[in-house]
Amino acid sequence: MADVSMKALLETGVHFGHRTHKREPKMKPYIFTERNGIHILDLQQTTNSIRAAFKIVRDVVAAGGVVLFVGTKRQAQDAIQTEADRCGMPYVSNRWLGGLMTNWRTIKERIRDLERMERAQAANEWDKLKKKERLILERKLSKLVDRLGGIRNMLKTPQMLFIVDVRREDTAVRESNKLEIPVMAMVDTNCDPSNIDHVIPANDDAIRAIKLVLAHMADAVLEGIGMRKDDPAAESVAAGTDEVIDEDNVDWVSQGVMDKVSIGIGADDGDPQRAAAPDAGAEE
Repeated sequence: MADVSMKALLETGVHFGHRTHKREPKMKPYIFTERNGIHILDLQQTTNSIRAAFKIVRDVVAAGGVVLFVGTKRQAQDAIQTEADRCGMPYVSNRWLGGLMTNWRTIKERIRDLERMERAQAANEWDKLKKKERLILERKLSKLVDRLGGIRNMLKTPQMLFIVDVRREDTAVRESNKLEIPVMAMVDTNCDPSNIDHVIPANDDAIRAIKLVLAHMADAVLEGIGMRKDDPAAESVAAGTDEVIDEDNVDWVSQGVMDKVSIGIGADDGDPQRAAAPDAGAEE
């Protein structure tokens, strides 16, 4: 297991929360202190949570399970797609489709529509159509690829979701809770952690922090896949469950660390640090 160091996390700004007046009361146990009107997350808890999350993801995948990566905010989209592709897991990086978990059969039919359209296009069947009709189909296909491309190879609902920003992805959380599918997530100081099974207290707006955590989770997936080779039974496990529910559409921080916090170490390239501009890149 490739360990994640506290120093590496610190440099990404993973510990910077939101302005104090935006704090979700239930996140209080994860907050270490407040500096210049900004909440600072307990980096020790973040580090321990990531290490624990690595083992959980690895074991889920080793048992034949699938982890769905979800992050549709601008800061997370590229990393979600890159890391999910790297480890061979499904992802949602554009828009969460209502019913993706709870009405999977309907979503699966839309994936079949996508595949049928691609076959027709590849067979040059669209060449027989009028230009306007072909343009309509091309736009529809592009839309389907954007929304379903990351889950097109997902045979059934996954065993776990990994989410960046549970406040934005609240529909994904609700659907997963309804099906009792475990949710693991990066949870910022303005988010409610009560419906999250595995909380990673973290800045969910800092691009470098998101990339680091997602890369670590992708490594966990790859390690889990490697473990499957030693367990033939795990290789035969179906990727997901088949359930469908129809519903409407502290003392550990040194002074040196706090000095770094005060001067804003951990800024993302192109993203002003929260310590200097607290709401830069953050979403309400």
